[in-house]
Amino acid sequence: MAGHSKWANVKHRKARVDAQKGKIFTKLAREIIVAAREGGGDINANFRLRLAVQKARENNMPGDNIQRAIQKGAGGPEGETYDQINYEGYASGGVAVLLEVMTDNRNRTVADIRHIFSRHGGSLGESGCVAWMFARKGYMLVKKEDLRAGEDELMLIALEAGAEDIKDEGDAYNIITKPEDFEAVKEHLLAQKITPAASEVTMLPNTTVAVDNPDEVKKILGLVESLEDHEDVQNVYANFDIPEELLG
Repeated sequence: MAGHSKWANVKHRKARVDAQKGKIFTKLAREIIVAAREGGGDINANFRLRLAVQKARENNMPGDNIQRAIQKGAGGPEGETYDQINYEGYASGGVAVLLEVMTDNRNRTVADIRHIFSRHGGSLGESGCVAWMFARKGYMLVKKEDLRAGEDELMLIALEAGAEDIKDEGDAYNIITKPEDFEAVKEHLLAQKITPAASEVTMLPNTTVAVDNPDEVKKILGLVESLEDHEDVQNVYANFDIPEELLG
């Protein structure tokens, strides 16, 4: 995705700040609970749970909180139950936005999401209106300043491990994998002393929309950040390509 490393860097910094405030622990716990409820509490046998726990640890979620969430999810249907829903819409400038939501009150959440879109010059769309523009992929961001290997060597290492592609994004490289190859590629990189600054299984856009109008950029970033701040929104994906100097 063009510009993805720039936005990933912004999200990575924001996630660290949010984690310090304990702001995202509720979202992380929800993902762990649902993953454990669906696939069981064994991290080794449950890929989704393994990724959820990994993300929680990367955001400094206390181990006791993680264990309680696993036990709550694996212990049965009692307690909190969450519906998993995708919402789709458009930001200013025709930018596609895809949301992954977990909620215990669909009516409340959809009203909140619709209001957030409207407040930032966007619109909530029908199911399926933008989902086809995205594909689930494994994603790793490797900063050039942290890399002793050159691009050719990094490409060889990544492709040897099973990566689909590696892209030069200015100050960093994006490594793209199939979701099922994500862990193997990451472990191979770590074994070669290459530590990604960010890594996740995510939704990447097939095409992007270039946006360089400052007013539109402000609306788009305001929408994305407001959606990310909503307690029921687990993930926000968008297909904008914004120049780094406008990302702030």
